[in-house]
Amino acid sequence: MSTLQTLSIWVLPLLFAITLHEVAHGLTARYLGDTTAEELGRLSLNPIRHIDPIGTVLVPLLLFFVGGFVFGWAKPVPVNMARLNNPKRDMAVVAVAGPLANLFMALLWASVSKLGTVLYGDFDWIAIPMLYMGQAGIAINLILMILNLLPVPPLDGGRVLAGLLPDRMAYALAKIEPYGFFIVLGLLALGILGQILSPPYAVLSGIINKVFALPF
Repeated sequence: MSTLQTLSIWVLPLLFAITLHEVAHGLTARYLGDTTAEELGRLSLNPIRHIDPIGTVLVPLLLFFVGGFVFGWAKPVPVNMARLNNPKRDMAVVAVAGPLANLFMALLWASVSKLGTVLYGDFDWIAIPMLYMGQAGIAINLILMILNLLPVPPLDGGRVLAGLLPDRMAYALAKIEPYGFFIVLGLLALGILGQILSPPYAVLSGIINKVFALPF
């Protein structure tokens, strides 16, 4: 398979993964009292409204060509904590909605891949793209889910942890937020991030492949 073909297979799952991740945050925030994302038009499924030039384009492309885990991010959906019904608790709920959306999408892509296995042999022209794109969708969404659950703000896991900790400890954790992405990029550069993500990724992808009887 050529590089261009591989890129075309990965682009759609990546765009869906980061777009629906952010929309899930916004929808959950709206349900819990904050309509900021809705007012700014960020509940749209149009990927253009969510694309971050670095996180959605540059970083995934670099990781794709370098090899290893491919991930990215979109422009974060704005959430006004003060407008939430129960700010501390609800912020944690809003945060966990993104990773849960990625898990749901991983299962949907597994269904696509499963349908590809059913069609394989008779309708290869559609079955093979479904198999490859489904595999890419599973991988991207599981990676994004696990990555975002790391307990480092501003990642979702950091916000969930802040919602569970006593106020003083949550405040201390929040001070890390301006440096959170630098911490993640540092772990990536040192090769540590892959070591952190690999075990849970192997377990979850193995479970999905077994449940859906996928040949991966």
